[in-house]
Amino acid sequence: MIKGKLKWSDLEMAFEFVSAGTFSDNSAYVSRSTGKTFWEGDAVDDLEELPPDVDSNPDYLAVPNKYDLDLGNQLVMDFARQEMPEHFEDIRKIFSRPGAYRRFKNFLLDHERLDDWYVYEARRTREALLEWCAENDIEVEE
Repeated sequence: MIKGKLKWSDLEMAFEFVSAGTFSDNSAYVSRSTGKTFWEGDAVDDLEELPPDVDSNPDYLAVPNKYDLDLGNQLVMDFARQEMPEHFEDIRKIFSRPGAYRRFKNFLLDHERLDDWYVYEARRTREALLEWCAENDIEVEE
């Protein structure tokens, strides 16, 4: 069997789609043999129908969301520890209440570090997704 490569841009879009929903609103799958992605979501009507065996065929893998890859609050705390250790406690307190991401981004704006956060988040997301692909024998094409 010829193994297809998963395009990085397809994986990145599927990951963002899955991460944008609330836990089970959006899902995406990748075929290990073809590299093709399939998407499912309540808010989107024009998606291609999922293969009928997507839940039972081991060729299909569900694309993880940011929480599956520890890219939620844990990523913020890692950033705070590594990039802003003098503000770690302030950032930790921000995340002790609802609405934390908005307040966190405002905090970063006030400290002129928002761009640093976006670079850090993108790098760590890429690393985590590529590691997930390697663990699941999925070849990625840039």
